[in-house]
This record gives sequence, structure tokens and C-alpha cells, in this order.
Amino acid sequence: MKRPTIADIARRAGVSKVAVSYALNGQPGVSEATRATIVAIAEEIGWRPNSAARALNGARARSIGLALCRPARILGMEPFFMELISGIQDELSAQSHALMLQVVRDHTEEIDLYRRWWGEGRIDGAILVDLHLSDPRVAVVESLRMPVVVIGHPSGSGPLTPVWSDDSAAVRETVQYLAALGHRRIARIAGLPKLVHTVLRDRAFAETCAELALDGHVVVHTDYTGEQGARATRRLLSAPDRPSAIVYDNDIMAVAGLSVAQELRLDVPGDLSIVAWDDSPLSQVVRPPLTALSRDIPAYGAHAARTLMSLIAGEHVPGFEDAAAQLTTRGSTGAPASSRP
Repeated sequence: MKRPTIADIARRAGVSKVAVSYALNGQPGVSEATRATIVAIAEEIGWRPNSAARALNGARARSIGLALCRPARILGMEPFFMELISGIQDELSAQSHALMLQVVRDHTEEIDLYRRWWGEGRIDGAILVDLHLSDPRVAVVESLRMPVVVIGHPSGSGPLTPVWSDDSAAVRETVQYLAALGHRRIARIAGLPKLVHTVLRDRAFAETCAELALDGHVVVHTDYTGEQGARATRRLLSAPDRPSAIVYDNDIMAVAGLSVAQELRLDVPGDLSIVAWDDSPLSQVVRPPLTALSRDIPAYGAHAARTLMSLIAGEHVPGFEDAAAQLTTRGSTGAPASSRP
């Protein structure tokens, strides 16, 4: 079946295609009775405006773009991105906009994608995620004069509008909590080292450990997968000076780390305390349930989408700082055995 067209409506209404165009675009040139008839026929046959044709006329595409430079198989297991996208989609749906989502292999492919989408009038703006140090995407999309929101810290967003939360504050709260429990050797199994938020978390972790005079802190970088999280955990826990607490950069790696600890017959939290970044149902169904850094990720995505819609409308938006993640304590953290009386 082919899509209903303006010609189909004109034939049913007994008018010209020009009259149909005037009626559907709210332009003068047809009577109100004719306009009502045309609109009713369009509704009856399921006609919808062609976004490509509207773009050629300078009309908005009523969609925004989001490219994710992560393997698709990993995204399917990553609660953070699923919740972020759900928040973006909810906000866009409320404003009758669509989300164009595509997985890309690298930043070069992502840049080419945005150039094509924007040049063809397929999107009204875009959301950038996973901000890198000296990110090449920032200058390119800024040169396109396309409305863009960066989900990332202002220190790396350049002239683009950022939506972010204070990751450094969350790291400090976590390390201070673990130190108060008596932990002296704390490790962090982090994500990709070139990501801006990883760098900020690394810095806050090192500074807080130094302030508290913790004598054995270490950071291991991974690709966020459970496999690498488990491998890093096994290496840390097999060392003679193993940590008594590990903070993970996502819940997938934290759950994998819990499995490794149980495989090595270590008690959690007696022998090892575990903290996961970004709470999810996954953190709560394991035993013991994981202490986690919690935030409203769908709301985070909605704030990004709302900020972008304001930019598209021509408003001046300085950026938006979302609430920092808060520590939610559960059964995976406690005082280390060495500090108990």
C-alpha cells in the first residue's frame, strides 16, 4: 500500500492540490468550509506530512538526532542508556517530536551522520553523549550552526549547551563513606579513560583519597563491559595487597565483580565492600543488594531533551545542572574485617 498523498485528498474533495496545500498549512485562499472538508478527509485516509518535503520548504523536521558510539550488543545490556533514552523519548513525545537513533562505530562516522541528517533536513537538532577530552565533534557540530545539547560537563562542551551533574561530589561522598567505615585500601574500576566524566571522577577519587591519607588507592580503566569488569576485579582481588572496597563505574561491572568475589569465596561485605555507579533494578536483585550511586536517569534525559527543544525554539539557554548522584547504602558495604573489634 502506498502512502496517502495530497493528490488523493484533492481527488476526494474535488479541489486542486494547491487548495489542499493551503488548507493543510493554514494559509488563506480557501473557505473555512472547504478547509474543514479537506482536513476531515486527510484524517480519514491517514495522511501525514512528508518530513523530507517539509524540510525542502524550510519547515521543521520535528525530530532530533542521537548517535551512540557503543557496540549495539553492549547497549542492550546497559541500563543507563536505556533509561536515558526513555527520558528523552518521553519528553519528545509530549512535544510531538521523534527521536532518530543510530549506533555508529567512531566519531568520524558520527560526524558524517550529523552532517547528513542536518543537511537533508531530517533533524532539528541533536544530543551528544560520551563527551571526550578535546572532542572533535564539538567544533564540527558548532560549525553546522545546528542546535545541540551536550550531556557532559561544561569543561569539555566548548560553546555548546551542556546538561550535566557533579560527578566529583558523588565520588567524594562515596570515598568519605567508605573511609568512615574503616576502609584504607579502596580501588576504582572505571570506564574509558578519554571520557570527560571518567577524568573528573579519577581526579576527585585521587584527591579525596589523598585528603583522607588512604594508603592504597588504585584505578583500573575498562570498556564498561561485565567481562572487563570481572577481569579487573579478579586481578585486584588476587593481589597480596587486595583492596577492601571497590567502586565501579556502572552496575554491570559491579554485578560481575560481586560474582568474582563469590567465586573467590570472599564475603561481601565482610571481606570486600562493593559500590556501583548508577542504580538500577539489577543492583537490587542480586544478593547482597548493591550500595549504589543513585540518580533519576530518565529525568536526566528529559532535561536534555527539554533544553534542546528550547534551543530549537530560538531561546537562550545557558545550560542545566542536574542533581548529583546520591549514595544509597545497601548490603554490599560494611566495615572491613580488619577494623572490627
